[in-house]
Amino acid sequence: MRLGGRTQAAIEVLTEIEKRSRPVADALKDWGLSHRFAGSGDRNAIGSLVYDALRKKLSLGYRIGSDTPRGLVFAVLLLDWKYSPEEIAEAFKEDKFAPESLSGEELSALTNNRIEEAALHVQADVPEWCVASLEANFAEDWVDEARALANRPPIDMRVNTLKSTREKVLKRLSKTGAVKTPIARNGIRIKPRERDARSPNVKAEEAYQKGRFEIQDEGSQIVADLVFAKPGEMVLDYCAGAGGKTLALAAAMENKGQVHAYDTDKSRLAPIHERLRRGGTRNVQVHSPDSDMSELQERMHKVVVDAPCTGSGTWRRRPDAKWRLSSSSLEERLREQEEALSGAAAYVKPGGHLIYITCSLFPEENENQVYGFCDDNPEYQLVSAGEVWEELFGHDKPQPWSSDMNTITLTPASTGTDGFFFAVMERAKA
Repeated sequence: MRLGGRTQAAIEVLTEIEKRSRPVADALKDWGLSHRFAGSGDRNAIGSLVYDALRKKLSLGYRIGSDTPRGLVFAVLLLDWKYSPEEIAEAFKEDKFAPESLSGEELSALTNNRIEEAALHVQADVPEWCVASLEANFAEDWVDEARALANRPPIDMRVNTLKSTREKVLKRLSKTGAVKTPIARNGIRIKPRERDARSPNVKAEEAYQKGRFEIQDEGSQIVADLVFAKPGEMVLDYCAGAGGKTLALAAAMENKGQVHAYDTDKSRLAPIHERLRRGGTRNVQVHSPDSDMSELQERMHKVVVDAPCTGSGTWRRRPDAKWRLSSSSLEERLREQEEALSGAAAYVKPGGHLIYITCSLFPEENENQVYGFCDDNPEYQLVSAGEVWEELFGHDKPQPWSSDMNTITLTPASTGTDGFFFAVMERAKA
């Protein structure tokens, strides 16, 4: 396929997403299944156009004067991929699959519509109702923080120290352009490609197949490090999901002690078994929703609550979720978080720690929850997460947000990671 056909395909996928409110990954998969003539390079280019359009839906639509799928895709080509109108016209020439070329009105809008004159939520590329939450968290920096959530993310990997070292895996991945992550101690990063350039398929690498590394955002690696899980401890990952943090905790504990992985949803938990096998992890017990965990109550040194949340910190990777999110969804997540904290607290031993993590940047889901929990449960008090950060990572690396050093927030703009919130609460000794 040429540029014209790829452009038209991206328009069709975006139209499908808009009409049926479908997740972008599902829409792209179905398009590929119904257009089997398209090669992997075509599918990659179409996907890149679609994701880039969704990341900057508001600002692109404002600049080109149209928020239609056609307008957004053309805006990506012109503003993000830096094609000139003449290059597009030439590429579309004699391509029967290409959409209609840019109109004079569209070209005029691109010249006259200055993004600096748009409403702030348009400049920031976020739903208007989210502004109050972001402003409460980041004050005058909220627009810059939100803009960083609209950029392409890198591919981040965590080296499995049970099987290899960062130096060895870097050597194995040398042809991919992989480098050390700036902060995470066992992280590796491949920077995002430009335009329709293909990122390497790291899951096809022998080192991945043999469990020497896992795909995991650097922010997720960092908060797992901040748990400070030690060999010999008893740790409960209360919202384990697919097991990314479980694996990181097990490796940090050198396969000594015990990690208990639990989740209320069997389908979310299902992938963990294969990942544990591949990673050579021997100190993890998996508990399904119907497991009897009464024997674990008040025995855990650390209980990690990677709470259900809006996922606003992951909008770089899931831009379609940004536009599906609603205030009612936020309210539902808040209730689920309160239930998760309450349920998890039953397993913390006296003198142990309850660790609260989200991939959200909204204070309602973060500071408000941990301070509210401590108010309602006076046997718990916040421990300075900022001091743990300093001990692990020092001052010579990108620094997270922290208003009081008790809690910390990672963001694409501040730490170059997905957005994560981290807090530690200590239970009083009996």
